[in-house]
Amino acid sequence: MKKSEIVDRVEKMVTAITDEKGYETVDVEYVKEAGQFYLRVVVDKEGGISLNECEEVSRELSPKLDENDFIEENYYLEVSSPGIDRALKRDKEFVKYKGRDVEIKLYKAIDGVKQFEGELVGLDEENNIVVIINNEEMKFNRKDVAIIRLAIKF
Repeated sequence: MKKSEIVDRVEKMVTAITDEKGYETVDVEYVKEAGQFYLRVVVDKEGGISLNECEEVSRELSPKLDENDFIEENYYLEVSSPGIDRALKRDKEFVKYKGRDVEIKLYKAIDGVKQFEGELVGLDEENNIVVIINNEEMKFNRKDVAIIRLAIKF
């Protein structure tokens, strides 16, 4: 089974759990790192999610995964919060965090620069990420962005 199919099936399973609890499924990824497979599930709720709430989701999800047994490889299940420097991936997050400061890292530099920081405007009609940097609006094609995350200000 392809990684994308695994992610889709797990996302449906975890979303049923999070919807019931009033939480939000933020992300699901299935990756191989240093020879080990990881199934990472990121959940949140308004006001932030606790470690105990992540543990609840894990305890409900784990037996469902075992019961359905569609992942061939041995893997580690990780259920966590997105953290204060959360990566933005879904369209709805670009709406939710409009006006917040973000950090953008690109795969390839623009005029010698690969990292930018500015205020998130959102997505335009072509699905580009729009950010105000030094009072100037800049657009980034989503496929050129390695990661965009909320900036942490101290």
